[in-house]
Amino acid sequence: MHMNPPPRSTIRLTRRGRLALIATGAVVAGTAVAVPLLSLESEGEKKPTTLVIPEGWRAGQVYDAVDKALAQPPGTAKKSMAKVHLKLPNDAEGNPEGYLFPATYPLEQNGKRTTPEALLRYMVDTANKKFNGAPIAAGAQRNAMNVYQAVTIASIIQAEAANKADMGKVARVIFNRLERGMPLQMDSTVNYALNRSTLRTTTADIRIDSPYNSYQRMGLPPTPIDNPGEDAMRAAISPTPGDWLYFVTVKPGDTRFTNSFGEHQRNVAEFNKSRHKSPTPG
Repeated sequence: MHMNPPPRSTIRLTRRGRLALIATGAVVAGTAVAVPLLSLESEGEKKPTTLVIPEGWRAGQVYDAVDKALAQPPGTAKKSMAKVHLKLPNDAEGNPEGYLFPATYPLEQNGKRTTPEALLRYMVDTANKKFNGAPIAAGAQRNAMNVYQAVTIASIIQAEAANKADMGKVARVIFNRLERGMPLQMDSTVNYALNRSTLRTTTADIRIDSPYNSYQRMGLPPTPIDNPGEDAMRAAISPTPGDWLYFVTVKPGDTRFTNSFGEHQRNVAEFNKSRHKSPTPG
């Protein structure tokens, strides 16, 4: 029996599984995680020889990193998209989001400095090798979706899961909500529409007119919302069995999943109580 979604004014899932009650105006302050941008193969090098793309970075972050690594003017990598041929799915309509695979990439080839075009092509080619192989492609088909949809789900998992252990459960929440005709109500998709990740999400934010607003729009967003890694991709095609519809990280290491709205409200109350005891600086 399918369940009707709770009123949108009552509940919302937030980035990394944190939740706030819109009715009370509760908000969550996120924290930025510092990630090493460049790594050197040996000490004493004047120029970086590799570029590290972390899991979960958006295309804009990747472009900026490429420009910095190759000492190019800001905006160069993004502009180069117009002249580089990338092997992307038709559904992507030329947007590489989700296909700039997180990995460590060499900045020199045959003794020559690489170009933004070559580097972006390398990332997409790496993604295609990872995603179009038997495990991912077959797993997507097994779950009645194409690879691009699997990458899109993985990108939400990457943004929402507090840790690797929670990824399979977050995937199951996404599948369960889709199957029941419930909106995903993920703040990570709204943050993508607003081009931010750690700011508060307000009631005004979730009313924005955007195809990425998963409060207003049903189903998946039109594209991935970041570039997911292999763990998130595995979770997307092999979600953990369960009937969960809600999740909230009450405190670090304590993410609670449930199919009961009442139990979820109690978890949220505990989260809010804990948050007020330890206010976030700033």
